Amino acid sequence: MTRPPDALPTAAYTAQSDGRFASSALTRGPWHPDHQHAGPPIALVCRALEAAAQEHGLTHLSRLTANLLRPVPISDLEVKVSPVYVGRNAGHFSAHLIAQGKEVGIFSALVQRESEFALPPGLPGHPLAMAPRAATDSPVARFPFAGRHVGYSDLVETRVARGRMFDGPCAIWFRLNQPLLNGETPSPYQRVAVAADSGNGVSAILDFERYSFVNSDLTINLLRQPQGEWICLDAQTYFGPSGCGLAESALYDAHGLIGRATQSLSVRPRQQTS
Repeated sequence: MTRPPDALPTAAYTAQSDGRFASSALTRGPWHPDHQHAGPPIALVCRALEAAAQEHGLTHLSRLTANLLRPVPISDLEVKVSPVYVGRNAGHFSAHLIAQGKEVGIFSALVQRESEFALPPGLPGHPLAMAPRAATDSPVARFPFAGRHVGYSDLVETRVARGRMFDGPCAIWFRLNQPLLNGETPSPYQRVAVAADSGNGVSAILDFERYSFVNSDLTINLLRQPQGEWICLDAQTYFGPSGCGLAESALYDAHGLIGRATQSLSVRPRQQTS
């Protein structure tokens, strides 16, 4: 299936005059044609949380947790943010994502105040580890569901730094092909959010055509501000014997380790059609 470039939307979302955001087909995920991949809406909420924290002089998003209550439909979205507690060095914030009159996600974030700090030499684990291979030296790869519909696989460019996509532990670079919001350059934190929700997919150990392994949450912890357009997920999936699982990813930019992400998974056989 091939499409001319001008057939694609120009952004994941477009801001509406009523404060809502219209979702484009670039947000479509792999599990259902009417549902979004969770990465773009998490990034949209991340954008609102960043703006709320910056009003208090807090600029480093240390943690973002998304509790995904329902599938996010490809429709208009509304984001509501409120501070829970703001102190001198850190602030806690909550957010709610609403679609078609229903709450589809509840979020919490920790945002810290940054200050200059010189690390003493010789610390264990420093300098920070690098991704297995640079994005510029990594071959381009495509999601196995790419081309079926306009969707998430068109929103991002992916390159393989280690292993193979959808075939166990691997390291995959992500870069946005289109902006998150029309007419706006996404922040590095938003770039991380778009990518980090794909850890369970790129490191899949079950056949995507026969099983679903959807995540009901995502937690991102970052030790510093990401830099640049490229974000690498060094991801691995683990399953327990009761239909539950965990995906975890070490996160990198071009300068080294930036943090980690985890996802709780529900594992089910897909319904097969004859």
